[in-house]
Amino acid sequence: MKKRFCATNLLSFLEKATREADKGRPLDIVYLDFAKAFDKVPHRQLLKKMESFGIEREDIEWTREWLRERKNRVVIKGKKSGWRAVLSGVPQGSILGPLLFVVYINDLEDCGVHGQLISLFADDIKVIQAVETEEVAKNFQKTLDRLWQLTVTWEMGFNVEKCHVMHVGRGNRREEKGRSKRWEEQG
Repeated sequence: MKKRFCATNLLSFLEKATREADKGRPLDIVYLDFAKAFDKVPHRQLLKKMESFGIEREDIEWTREWLRERKNRVVIKGKKSGWRAVLSGVPQGSILGPLLFVVYINDLEDCGVHGQLISLFADDIKVIQAVETEEVAKNFQKTLDRLWQLTVTWEMGFNVEKCHVMHVGRGNRREEKGRSKRWEEQG
């Protein structure tokens, strides 16, 4: 978006988090990062999602052709591998690549994340949840578990080393885990 940058996204998210913390609410803030997101989008599933969202057939076919017959190879110290078909990923540096990635993860709300404050920027997700009771915290963990399962279905996955949980605010449970153990076990 014109005149929108990573810093704009961060400042907007910080404003939301600060507003909630100023109300005296204990918050869990979860930072998630898709692993090699733009490289992993499976073409077949992307095209199916586009169809399920009601995108016109001509646009889907145009996208199929744009992604079709892409090939790449690796060059190390002048030695070249053979050309291989690219079956996943959206071209980075293109205008359409990030849009196709967003289309691919558009059903994020299917796991229930829409109830929390959420911020997306490219392959990064930030989620804030007020956790005033243990029940809310458990439900939030279930939402995160569903999100994890959705990424498995999407054939994506998270870069667990870049995923973190912060417990902030007065009265927070302060179970400082850094990263969710459950995610570490699954990752």
